[in-house]
Amino acid sequence: MDRPVVLELRGITKRFPGIVANDDVSFDLRQGEVHALLGENGAGKSTLMNVVYGLYRPDEGEIRINGEPVEIGSTRAAIENGVGMVHQHFMLIPVMTVAENIVLATEPVRNGVLLDYAAAEKRVRELSTRFGLAVDPRATVEDITVGQQQRVEILKALYRGADILVLDEPTAVLTPQEAQELFTILRTLTEQGKSIIFISHKLNEVLEIADRITVLRRGKKVETLSAAGATEEQLARLMVGREVLLRVEKGASVATDPLLRVEGLHVLDDRGIEKVRNLSLQVRGGEIVGVAGVDGNGQTELIDAIAGLRRPSAGRILVGDEDVTDGSCRECLDAGLGHIPEDRQRRGLVLDFSLAENVALHNYDSPPASRFGWLFPNRLVARAGKLLQEFDVRGGGPLTLARGLSGGNQQKVVLAREIDRNPKVLIAAQPTRGLDVGAIEFVHRRLVEERDEGRGVLLVSLELDEILSLSDRILVMYEGAIAGEFAPGVSEEELGVAMTGGGRTEAAA
Repeated sequence: MDRPVVLELRGITKRFPGIVANDDVSFDLRQGEVHALLGENGAGKSTLMNVVYGLYRPDEGEIRINGEPVEIGSTRAAIENGVGMVHQHFMLIPVMTVAENIVLATEPVRNGVLLDYAAAEKRVRELSTRFGLAVDPRATVEDITVGQQQRVEILKALYRGADILVLDEPTAVLTPQEAQELFTILRTLTEQGKSIIFISHKLNEVLEIADRITVLRRGKKVETLSAAGATEEQLARLMVGREVLLRVEKGASVATDPLLRVEGLHVLDDRGIEKVRNLSLQVRGGEIVGVAGVDGNGQTELIDAIAGLRRPSAGRILVGDEDVTDGSCRECLDAGLGHIPEDRQRRGLVLDFSLAENVALHNYDSPPASRFGWLFPNRLVARAGKLLQEFDVRGGGPLTLARGLSGGNQQKVVLAREIDRNPKVLIAAQPTRGLDVGAIEFVHRRLVEERDEGRGVLLVSLELDEILSLSDRILVMYEGAIAGEFAPGVSEEELGVAMTGGGRTEAAA
């Protein structure tokens, strides 16, 4: 408690048309601590940190760094004041090397003009060794794992002299193993005097890594408390303003006939490498089948093939009795498939379309949205308004552009569109990635409702808690094949062994 305050926000207010994103928020960060920032989707966490990083100017309030008032009107000003930010969606150039990304805009040169590659690689190696962030400076960013890409983002900030690091949802795309590696790195950074603001929705991780926790609700600061002695239930109640069920309540599954059959599937990735190998599975009506596995073991290619986004090299895919193996996305959807994609921004939404237009993407050309070739915009708006209310989408209305919503509310829009279509089979890929506890509770309840109404749900998630609590059957993928099938009562340890290839057995479909 006696450590000096390195960053202080006093009465920060930030308004946008029709909404107060931050309402008189005060916050402080001490040297060598991890201060977590919690709140629902749209609570104002990212907006507040974008003010700190110079992406937004506050309408009211003051920022102090090391006790001195500062004006942070740009990211350059933030960097000059020792602030670095790692965004939820990484800001890396995939075709460039690790070293090139890290030194970009502050490159070492020789002869006054030429990029000195050797010096850049040397500096990156020295920095990665000093802070325990192991990366290969010569590797191309598109060829390294998501966890390694995050290390590159952290190194970028440290290379520019950041003493204050803002991490926005840093574990949202990491496996549990990668998250633990990140926590080890963060502890090393704080031991060396760095100070970290940790934005997350994962309450167990916040309690594990944070020293203090500040909770925002609807733009206002609710409370700042010590992580020591705090509980997940207490934090969830502060975030949402009510009691939240942290465990899924569901009855026994009543499975019916198979609604999705995958038989002997082989799928290649964009480089021509086989990522799915002779995979077979079934999803019956009235059940949730969970697919667990370390990221990169073929889950993405499997989903793409089932959804018509990627053509299999061999095997069959049937939705109901209809063969959609070579079908387009439209044909798969028309056959009764619903798809909540793992990347809501690239695959789930058109960010420059309104929410009404995004909700109507699949059925804009059929009644009541259109008739005899005529589109009725008012009907699109009315339908979207109903769904936005039903699915508790906050931060905008039917005419709001999709990019104007927080990530969690974007996810709710995708969920609303896909469920409203009444599909036979719903593919839910990372459905709660980046969502707060209240939104997670809502999504889980809706998936169970879909199951109880006789639909089949294929749940693909990196969150073992989610797989264990929702699934009626669990399949583990390893190196493109099914490494085992388990009942919901299986332990995390047993699943972990299968996820790393141990005790491998082919599951019966």
